[in-house]
Amino acid sequence: MAQPTRTDLREVGNATRIVAIGASTGGGAALENVLSSLPVIKLGIVIVQHMPKRFTAMFAERLDNVCAIKVREAKNGDEVLPGQALIAPGGSHMTLHLDASRYYVAVADGPLVNHQKPSVDVLFSSVAQAAGPRVLGIIMTGMGNDGAVGLKEIHDAGAQTIAQDEKSCVVFGMPRAAIALGGVDKIIPLARIPQEIVAYCR
Repeated sequence: MAQPTRTDLREVGNATRIVAIGASTGGGAALENVLSSLPVIKLGIVIVQHMPKRFTAMFAERLDNVCAIKVREAKNGDEVLPGQALIAPGGSHMTLHLDASRYYVAVADGPLVNHQKPSVDVLFSSVAQAAGPRVLGIIMTGMGNDGAVGLKEIHDAGAQTIAQDEKSCVVFGMPRAAIALGGVDKIIPLARIPQEIVAYCR
């Protein structure tokens, strides 16, 4: 694995905390709404949006053009930096890891999880293990139940968790499943999610 330039987390302050987001059906527009509403913030964002190969690169590029933060399709070994969102590439799983000085992501092939690759559960489970309570976990519009178990793991690690409410979802499946498992602290409309991220950064 390529070794990214190391950054001492003490030098980047709130980048020691992570925002992890999972979305599926309707998530493209919802993520654009959220990310384009954010100022440059001092924490890193990791995202799984269910999309096929090649589409995630174009999606990340489009978001990068309309957002104050940087948005990139993740590559294996990328460091999680403040003011940047990394989107899992279609057709690969993405996991979060922590070494002595920084968070980074691993991107790898693997079996489908919840019929998905990338899987929100794979990302969220790794986030719970790597970052523990230093996370804001967010599950957004989507069909099925991918992310529900992982969000519960984030919640049980002592972190804050949010689900998008039914009224603002295109499909309420993923948030509904997460709520049913007891892994959600707040259920809020899409329009409030950027405010919650900014508040968490502070």
